[in-house]
Amino acid sequence: MYKFLLFSFFFSSLSFGGTIQCGGTVEKLGLHASDKILLKLSSMNHPVFICNPNEEWNVSGTAQTTGAQTCKLMLSMLMHAKATNTYIGSVYFDGDEVPESCDSWGFWKNANVRYFLY
Repeated sequence: MYKFLLFSFFFSSLSFGGTIQCGGTVEKLGLHASDKILLKLSSMNHPVFICNPNEEWNVSGTAQTTGAQTCKLMLSMLMHAKATNTYIGSVYFDGDEVPESCDSWGFWKNANVRYFLY
């Protein structure tokens, strides 16, 4: 019984981040003064920080990371999608600051983009 309680307590105290899949067209791409890239899709209410083109990007709640070169490549692909008004069907965001729905992002939130496809 004590092992079960200890096991339950241990897993209830761990912090697991969220994952959400959003889609839409790229409405906004931005660069913040702290070298962070912001992305807002048409299904999102606020832009979210997704990477840093100068260093590895880590957010709490996920083991996924985004390297600087990958960030630059992703930015290029997102700029192309914005310029051509291409619909992006799947962008998977991971991390502790990920909301339950695409239209409930808070201001100035961080997420890792694990995967996107268009």
